Amino acid sequence: MKTISPVLRQRLLCAGALVGFFVLWEVLCLASGVSDLVLPRPSQVAQVLFEKMPLLWPHTAQTLYTTLAGFVLGVAAGVVIGVAIGSSKLAYDVTYPLLVGFSSIPKVAVVPLFVVWFGAGTVPAVLTSMVISIFPVVVNVATGLASTEPELEDVLRVLGARRRDILWNVGLPRTLPYLFASLKIAITLAFVGTVLSETVAANKGIGTVMMIASGNFDVPMVFAGLFLLAAMGVALYAVSSLAERRMTGWAQRKNEMVMA
Repeated sequence: MKTISPVLRQRLLCAGALVGFFVLWEVLCLASGVSDLVLPRPSQVAQVLFEKMPLLWPHTAQTLYTTLAGFVLGVAAGVVIGVAIGSSKLAYDVTYPLLVGFSSIPKVAVVPLFVVWFGAGTVPAVLTSMVISIFPVVVNVATGLASTEPELEDVLRVLGARRRDILWNVGLPRTLPYLFASLKIAITLAFVGTVLSETVAANKGIGTVMMIASGNFDVPMVFAGLFLLAAMGVALYAVSSLAERRMTGWAQRKNEMVMA
């Protein structure tokens, strides 16, 4: 009899856990008789998604576009700032406290400023998504550069390598695992920034749909929006993981937790 591979077994367990979660949710709602206004059943949410998808699709595309735009801008800015900080101790000492302070500011307090400066709509959502996803990229890129061994840098300098050569050929490649780890965090935060802005000042997007639905006490529609956000987040997380395996396979450790 052919045995199941460890990878397939792990995927089957993950799928089983997900299906079991929704089945348990459905059964508990039916057994307890909880109102739809409190907690709708997964089957009700699925019905809303099926019936309202033509209405939800433009809002879903808007949220996805806004999130990706803010995410790309945030990653680009985070890499530049992280390289500048990680390659200079002076820049690290001067700039890092400012970044920590800025990251500690609740982003809900920044959205009204973006609305005043740029008006309501897509631009504040993109900027909020960008701002909220910068910090994890900066921290991980700077940490990756700082992890380069001083002895290795000394050897390369003796061999005639310039500082730019060391950064390009040694520092940045060693930073890739840290960068991709930050991308997984940043992509989820980017969705948070987008939805936050859409709930405050936008007329299109999943956040707007959820605000209108909550005002109308349409809780199944609110959960449908949450399901769409979760699905998009998982999909982009999977894309980041795939890119990480392709580009940083040399840094991946064999999964010893999987039983043969």
